[in-house]
Amino acid sequence: MGAWWIALPVLAGGVGAALGLRRLRPGAALRLLAAGGGLLLVGAAVVGTVALTAGTALAGAGAGAAAQPDSGAGAGGMALLAAAIAVAGSSIGAAIAVAYTGAAALAAMSERPEMFGRAMVIVGLAEGIAIYGLIVAIILIGQA
Repeated sequence: MGAWWIALPVLAGGVGAALGLRRLRPGAALRLLAAGGGLLLVGAAVVGTVALTAGTALAGAGAGAAAQPDSGAGAGGMALLAAAIAVAGSSIGAAIAVAYTGAAALAAMSERPEMFGRAMVIVGLAEGIAIYGLIVAIILIGQA
C-alpha cells in the first residue's frame, strides 16, 4: 500500500505536466504520455515476471520445523492468470468489433430507419465475443 502513496503524486505530477505541455507543444505532450505508458508497461512486465518465477513462501510450525514444498501451488495461479488474459483479450476484441459495427449500424440506420433490428443483431453478435471469453475464464477458474 505504501508504494501507491509514493506513485500517486508522481502520476498526478506527470499528468499535470503533460496537460501543461499540451498547451505549449501538443506533439511533445503525446510523446511524454507515450513514454510514461511505456515505462508502466516495462514495470508491469518486470513485476509479472518476478511474481510468476518466484517460489512459494512457506512458514514453519516452529523454529526447527522442516518446510515441505507444495508441488502444485503454481498451477492454480497460472489458471487464474490464463482466465484474466482470456477475459481481457476477448473484451478488447469485443470493444473493437462493437465500435466498428456500431458505427456502421448507426450510419445505415440514419439512411434507412427500418434497419434497426438487423443492425442491433449484428452489434449483439459482436458483443458475444466477450461472453465467449467469460465462459472460457469460468472453465479455467473451475479447473484451478
